[in-house]
Amino acid sequence: MRPRRRGALLPTIIVVAVLVVALVIFAGVYTDLLWFSQLGYSEVFWREKLAKLLIFLAGFLIMSVSVYFSIRTAYRARPIYAPDSARDENLNRYQIQLEPIRRVVMIGIPVVFGLFAGTAAMAQWEKVLLFLYRVPFGQTDPQFGLDISFYTNTLPFLGFVIGLLISVTVIAFIAGLLTHYLYGAVRLTERGLFTSRNAQVHMAILAAAFLLLLGLNFWLDRYTTLQNNGGYRAGAMFTDVHAVIPTKAILAVAAIIVAILFIVAAFIGRWKLPLIGTGMLVITAIVAGGIYPWAIQGLQVKPSQGSVEAPYIARNIDMTRQAYGLSDMEVTPYNATTTATAGALRKDADTAANIRILDPNLVSSTFAQLQQYRPYYEFPKTLNVDRYTIDGKVQDTVIAVRELNPQGINPGQQTWYNQHLVYTHGYGVVAAYGNTVSADGKPVFMQSGVPSTGVLGTDTSYQPRIYFGQSLTDYSIVGAPEGAAHVELDRPQGTGTTASDSSATDTGESMTTFTGNGGPSIGNWFNRLMYAMKFQSSDLLLTNGVNDKSQILYDRTPEQRVAQVAPYLTIDGNPYPAVVDGRVKWIVDGYTTSQYYPYSQQQQLQEATTDSLTNQNGTGALPNTSVNYIRNSVKATVDAYDGSVQLYAWDTQDPILKSWEKVFPTTIKPYSDMSADLMAHVRYPEDLFKVQRELLGQYHVTNPSDFYNNTYAWSVPDDPTTAAKDKQPPYYLSLKMPGADKTAFSLTTDFIPQEVAGTESRNVLYGFMAANGDAGSVKGVKSPDYGKLQLLQLPPDTQVPGPGQVQNTFQSDPSVSEQLNLLKLGQSDIKNGNLLTLPMGGGLLYVQPVYVQSTGSTSYPTLQRVLVAFGNKIGYAATLNQALDQLFQGDSGAAAGDANVVKEPNAAGSSNGNSAGDTNPALAKALNDANTALQNGTAALAKGDFAAYGVAQKALKAAIDAAIAAEGATPSATATPSATAKPSATPTPSPKP
Repeated sequence: MRPRRRGALLPTIIVVAVLVVALVIFAGVYTDLLWFSQLGYSEVFWREKLAKLLIFLAGFLIMSVSVYFSIRTAYRARPIYAPDSARDENLNRYQIQLEPIRRVVMIGIPVVFGLFAGTAAMAQWEKVLLFLYRVPFGQTDPQFGLDISFYTNTLPFLGFVIGLLISVTVIAFIAGLLTHYLYGAVRLTERGLFTSRNAQVHMAILAAAFLLLLGLNFWLDRYTTLQNNGGYRAGAMFTDVHAVIPTKAILAVAAIIVAILFIVAAFIGRWKLPLIGTGMLVITAIVAGGIYPWAIQGLQVKPSQGSVEAPYIARNIDMTRQAYGLSDMEVTPYNATTTATAGALRKDADTAANIRILDPNLVSSTFAQLQQYRPYYEFPKTLNVDRYTIDGKVQDTVIAVRELNPQGINPGQQTWYNQHLVYTHGYGVVAAYGNTVSADGKPVFMQSGVPSTGVLGTDTSYQPRIYFGQSLTDYSIVGAPEGAAHVELDRPQGTGTTASDSSATDTGESMTTFTGNGGPSIGNWFNRLMYAMKFQSSDLLLTNGVNDKSQILYDRTPEQRVAQVAPYLTIDGNPYPAVVDGRVKWIVDGYTTSQYYPYSQQQQLQEATTDSLTNQNGTGALPNTSVNYIRNSVKATVDAYDGSVQLYAWDTQDPILKSWEKVFPTTIKPYSDMSADLMAHVRYPEDLFKVQRELLGQYHVTNPSDFYNNTYAWSVPDDPTTAAKDKQPPYYLSLKMPGADKTAFSLTTDFIPQEVAGTESRNVLYGFMAANGDAGSVKGVKSPDYGKLQLLQLPPDTQVPGPGQVQNTFQSDPSVSEQLNLLKLGQSDIKNGNLLTLPMGGGLLYVQPVYVQSTGSTSYPTLQRVLVAFGNKIGYAATLNQALDQLFQGDSGAAAGDANVVKEPNAAGSSNGNSAGDTNPALAKALNDANTALQNGTAALAKGDFAAYGVAQKALKAAIDAAIAAEGATPSATATPSATAKPSATPTPSPKP
C-alpha cells in the first residue's frame, strides 16, 4: 500500500494564521509610528522601541544561551553504558523516543525560557536607561555617604541584573541536572546517589556561580536597607544599622567563600568542605540574618525605642521632607483669634474681593442647562478653577469647554458614519466669574454662547473647536480638499446666545472641515488598511467618506497624549483648559517619581489622591502605585484643536528629569520657551499637593521625640458637605497669606487632629496650608514665589472650629435652618457648596455658598444664600457682603468695589453691581418679613405663648404670599429654575444614514 500523503490544508492554515498575526502586529507598530511622527515625537518611538528590543535581546540571549550550553554540556558528558536495571531500561526508552527530536528540544527549551526572560527584562527598560544616563543628585545618604542617584538609578539596575542572572543560573542548573538524569550521569543506585565526574564538575560550577551571585545580592542588600519599609519608619533603623547591615556583609563574604570551595572541589573531587560550608552558610543566614536582628530589636530597641531610634527617625524626617519637596516649607505660628470684631477684614479687602462663591463642583449641570444647547455637547462633572486678567484685575474663573458627547447623539442616528465623520468635535469655552452670580443665583458668564463671545475672545480671535478633550475617546476622520463639501457638524447656528440669553430659536446647524494637522494621514490605501486593522473596522476601509486629505484623530484625551510622548511621567489626574495665545490649551502636570529614595516614607498614590470629588466622579486619582520621591518636573500643553503636545522642563533641578532629557534630548523644551500668556495660567498641581498634605499629617513635626510620640499628628478632615467619609478636596483660591505682600492664586487645605480609634476626636483646626500657584506673567520667567508652601500652625489648645464643626453649626442653627426651610418651598433641594477656609481678620473665615435646585428633570442649582463663620459666630444672607457684615457686627470692612455682591448680568455678560434687593425691593422686604416671622414664632414657642405663635404664623403666610407675588413680577430672579429654562434642542442632523 502506498503511504498516505500528508494533506496541505493544515500547513496552509498555520502559515496563513502566522501571516495574519504578523500583519496585525505590523499594523499596530506602523500606525504607532505614524502617530508619533505626526506629533513630532518619533524620537520617543524609536528610542523606546530600540531600548526595549536591545534589552529583550540581552535577556533572551543570556537565558537561552546559558540554558542551551547547560543542556548541551550535560548531553555531551553522558556516560556510555548498557542498561543494568529496570530504571536504566526505562531511561533508555525515553532516550530513544527523544532522539528524533532531540535537537529541536535542545534548542526549543532554551528559546522558550529565553522568550520569558527577554519579556521580563524588557519591562525594566526604564531602570536600564536611568542607569545608563544617570545624573548625580549632589546629595548623599546619611549612612553610607553615597550620592542619592546610587539608590534611585544604580541600585535598582544592579538588583535587576543580579536577579536575572540568579534566575538564569537556577534554570540552567535545573535543565542540566534533568539532562544528566535523563542520560544516566545522575542516578539513584542501591548504594545511594551516583553522579559522574563530568556531572559533578558541571553542577559545581553552576552552584558556585549561584553562590557568587547570592553573595553580591547579600552585599547589595546592605544598601537596600535604606529603602526598607518594614520597620517603624522607612529606612535603616537602629536594628538595621547595628545588626542587619553587618550580618549582610558577613553573609556576602561567607557565600563567596563557599562558592570558591565549590570551584576547588570541582577540580580535586573532594566535596566535604563545600557541603559543610553550605550548611554553615544556611545556619549563619538563620542566626545572623534572623535571630540576631530579632534579639537586638526585642532586647535593646523595644524597651527604649523612642530614644534609641531618635537619630534614625531624624534621618527619616529629613529625607522624607526632601523627597517630597517639603524641606523649604515656611511654617508660621498663627495664634488665630475667634472674636469677630467690626472692620476686622479691612486689611484683607483684596482677598475678600476674590472670595469664590461659585462652586465648580456643583454648577456643571447649571452650565449644561444654560450653555449646552444640544444633547451631543456636555460639560465635565467637576469644572475647573483658573484666573484671567480682566480690565487689569486678576479674576478667579470657573471654566470648562463644551465637549462632544457621543452618547448624546440620537440613537437612531448613531451610525458609523455619523459617529466618526460627522460628530467630530465640541465647541467653545464657557467661563464664569468666580465671585459673582446674577440676582437669581445663576453664574455670570465672562465667556459663553455659540458662536463664542465674551472677554476671552470671539470666534475670530481664538479657535473654539475642541477636537481633543477629556470625553473624546473614539477616533474621528476629518479633513477634505479645498472646495469639497463639508461633512463635519460644526455648531448650532443662530442661537443668539449671550451670557444671559440661552433660549433663542435654532435656525439650523453649520458644517465645517478640519484644516489643521491633527492626526496621521489615511489618504492612501495602505494607511487606510493599516488603520482598518488597528480599529478592526471594515467601515473605515469601505466608506466613501475618506479622501486624499483625510486624517484620523485618536488617543485624544490630554492625559493619553502626554503619557505616550513622555512614558516616564506620572500624569496628574486633573488637566484643565485655558485660552492661551488665541488657542484653547489643555495644561497637564507631569511628575517624575521614584520608589527608591533612601530613608523616605513610601506613599500610595491612589490612596493619597482620592477624596470626595474623585470618588464622586470615579476619576481623577493617580494610579495604584507607591513612591517615595515626586517632583512636578514637566508642564505640558495639548492643543484642543490640533492635538499638538509641548513638554516644558519645569523643575530644572530634578536629576531624574535630567536623566530623561539625556535619553530623549529633543522632546522637552526649557520653560523659558513658555509664552507669558501660558505662564499666567500655570497653577500648582493638585495631585502633588494631595500627596504632600497627606505626609504633612505627621511630617510637619521635625522633633524626633515628638514625632515618635505622635502627639501632634494631624489628618485631612472629611468633606463635611457629603455623607460619605471621604477626604475634603483642596481648593483653588486667590488669597493673601499672613505676612505675604500680595494676593496669590493658591491651592489650600485644612488640618485637624488625627483621629484615634475608639476615641472621639476634636474637629478643631490645627493647621492651614497654601501652595503659591502664581508663576507670573512674563515670558520664560518663573516667579520665585511659585511653589512656595506656607503652613499656618495654630496652637495645640486652639478653639478654632474645624470644617466639620462649622458645617454642624450651620445645619443646627435655628435661624439658618428656618430660612433654609423657606428656600425648600416648592419641593426644592438644598445643596451645600464647597466650604472654603480663608486666613482673614487675624483668624480663620469660613465661606459656604448655598444652592437651591428644584426637583424637575431639567432643573439646575442656583446660588441663593451664603453662609459664613468666624470662631463660633455665623452669618447668613443673600450676598457675601451682607453675610460678612452680619458676622462682623454690621461692618466687616471687606467691601471692595462691587465684588462679592450677588449681581444681575447685563446683555454683554458683565455685571452691573445691583444686588437682589436693589433689583426687586418688594421681594427683599417680603423675605425679611418672613425671616422675622419665623424668629418670632420660634421665640413664642419657647415661651409657650401660642397666641403670639399664631400671629407669627399668619405673618409668615402673608410674607410668603408677598414673596411669591414679588417674584412673579421679576421672572429673571426665579429661585428654582423650572423645565422652561431648558435651552432648545433641535433634532441632530444626519448628513449620512
